[in-house]
Amino acid sequence: MKILFSPSETKTNKAFLPAINDKSFIFPYLYEKRIEVLQRYQDILLKQDINSLMLLFGIKDAQKCLALSHINLFSALTCKAIERYDGVAYDHLQYATLFEPAKNFIDNHLLIFSNLFGPLLAGENIPEYKLSQGETLEGFKPELFYKEVFSHSLDAMLEDEFIVDLRASFYEKFYTIKKPFVTAKFLKNGKVVSHFAKAYRGKMVRQLCISKPQTEEAFQKINFEHLKIVEILKTKFKSEYVFDIVD
Repeated sequence: MKILFSPSETKTNKAFLPAINDKSFIFPYLYEKRIEVLQRYQDILLKQDINSLMLLFGIKDAQKCLALSHINLFSALTCKAIERYDGVAYDHLQYATLFEPAKNFIDNHLLIFSNLFGPLLAGENIPEYKLSQGETLEGFKPELFYKEVFSHSLDAMLEDEFIVDLRASFYEKFYTIKKPFVTAKFLKNGKVVSHFAKAYRGKMVRQLCISKPQTEEAFQKINFEHLKIVEILKTKFKSEYVFDIVD
């Protein structure tokens, strides 16, 4: 089983593991391709151009931008990706409170699509960084690059896996799934929710790492807390489970 997931805009400042190297990530034979993207990012930081930094980081505070521009992706200490991201979904996943077997499962089965580092397993180590969702690297689009270069390797990795795709729509641009998979939509009072969706994606990952379903049939049987299946929409490879959020 693999769970496809999004990163978050918010990051922790944890830094206690070694810097990245050519054995840091899945698909080590593509490490130099990742470095191409990271070097483009690093080059923008080195220019110290405030307007460019504001766009890159998605913030308007010049002093914060200058502080963030001193990040060195290649020498900075790291932590697990699952501990680096700190947004709503990750708050509700509550990784730190899980028992070790569930943590180990997440480390090896949660596939996070970073807008800078590309596809990562949750247990792989990355430094702190800031890159606004959808922002280009001076016209270069990381999502298109990663899709072109990494899709074949992802196809091979996922070939025999049951896939649950819980990515936000933007991160679907990094990789198109080419086999049957399950995804989820969340409703409250009959309306699609966005902010709450992040929370329930996190909650769903937490339950999946405990239940560890290997088939869609097993997924259907999970009693997700405060969620009720109201519809299953099937289109080509996708089985979209529509959940109603219930009190």
